[in-house]
Amino acid sequence: MSRVPSGYGLRLALEADGDGAHPAAWRFTGRPPSAALGTAALRATAEYAEAAGFALLTFADSPLPAGTGRNAAGRIEAGVRAAYLSTLTDRIGLAPTLHATTTEPFHLATQLASLDHACLGRAGWVVGATNDTAELATIGGPAPLGPDRLRGEVSDVIEVARCLWDSWQDDAIIRDRVTGRFLDPDRVHHVNFTGGSFSVVGPLITPRPPQGQVVVIAADTLGVTGQVDVALVGGADLGQVANRARRAREDDVPLVFAEVEVLLDAAEPAAARLAALAEASPWAASDRLRHVGSAERLTALLRQLATVVDGVRLHPAVLPVDLPVLAERVLPALAADRSVVAPIAGATLRATLGLPHPANRFAGTTG
Repeated sequence: MSRVPSGYGLRLALEADGDGAHPAAWRFTGRPPSAALGTAALRATAEYAEAAGFALLTFADSPLPAGTGRNAAGRIEAGVRAAYLSTLTDRIGLAPTLHATTTEPFHLATQLASLDHACLGRAGWVVGATNDTAELATIGGPAPLGPDRLRGEVSDVIEVARCLWDSWQDDAIIRDRVTGRFLDPDRVHHVNFTGGSFSVVGPLITPRPPQGQVVVIAADTLGVTGQVDVALVGGADLGQVANRARRAREDDVPLVFAEVEVLLDAAEPAAARLAALAEASPWAASDRLRHVGSAERLTALLRQLATVVDGVRLHPAVLPVDLPVLAERVLPALAADRSVVAPIAGATLRATLGLPHPANRFAGTTG
């Protein structure tokens, strides 16, 4: 893989899972509890984010309910949420979290290819790799993998997904009415992949995604940055983010996004909001930058991040409260700043991010 050329500016992604990044967010949304598993809030968030200029929406997921204890909450599966939004949005990318450790690789690749077709080329995949005993028990209870085996498993799943997306060449569908042939079988290929714990013959049952390859996004901590289009990096401060971004680039990853949690001044000051949330539940430290304060200070932080990363994924503490502040005060300020070029909206997510349409590995071969 190669670096994306400059000129695209700071690309902004929004994590849109549930009611927000804070475990007590659901208590402060102003929505009735019955809205938790409905689609109205999800649609509103997507439409708001798209209108504001975000390049990408991501959707966290896990085999078990989000949160613990009193804060445990149900959720609709991330791939289903993205599919629901595929025809209700026009420009924004849609990237569900699908876990390489709990999803059959063939089905995972098919689901993502289908999403890319449904949204006309705006699909991404946030690579999940849950390795928790309770979550693995949802598929029959395999033992958690050690670090090397986990990295190998994730690497294998990414590689076979990419092989399967290429198993149909771009021109495999010919629709020749004269001969009655729908596709050219010489342009559909078996992948014959054998990994450490599974094998896949293929081909995929779904034609090649419109983007050629779905945009693959993964945390740098998974150790597979050389196989992804976007590496997500955290860090306690700007220096740590810069160091991790540099290491990711040494693996020739095309794009690096910083992970940033935000709790902003709104109708109440951010500090007061944080105190109220903390009374309901503590907000544990995470492997992400965390900004609690004004929109102006966040804008300044994003300007600094633009010098060391290609994009930022924002995790609002409470989506219905923090997203409007981002949309009305932060994104317009960045767009007006000549030092931070507004993201370019392309016909596909790859085009929006500045990623090229990839060549098919089977092009020029038959069968």
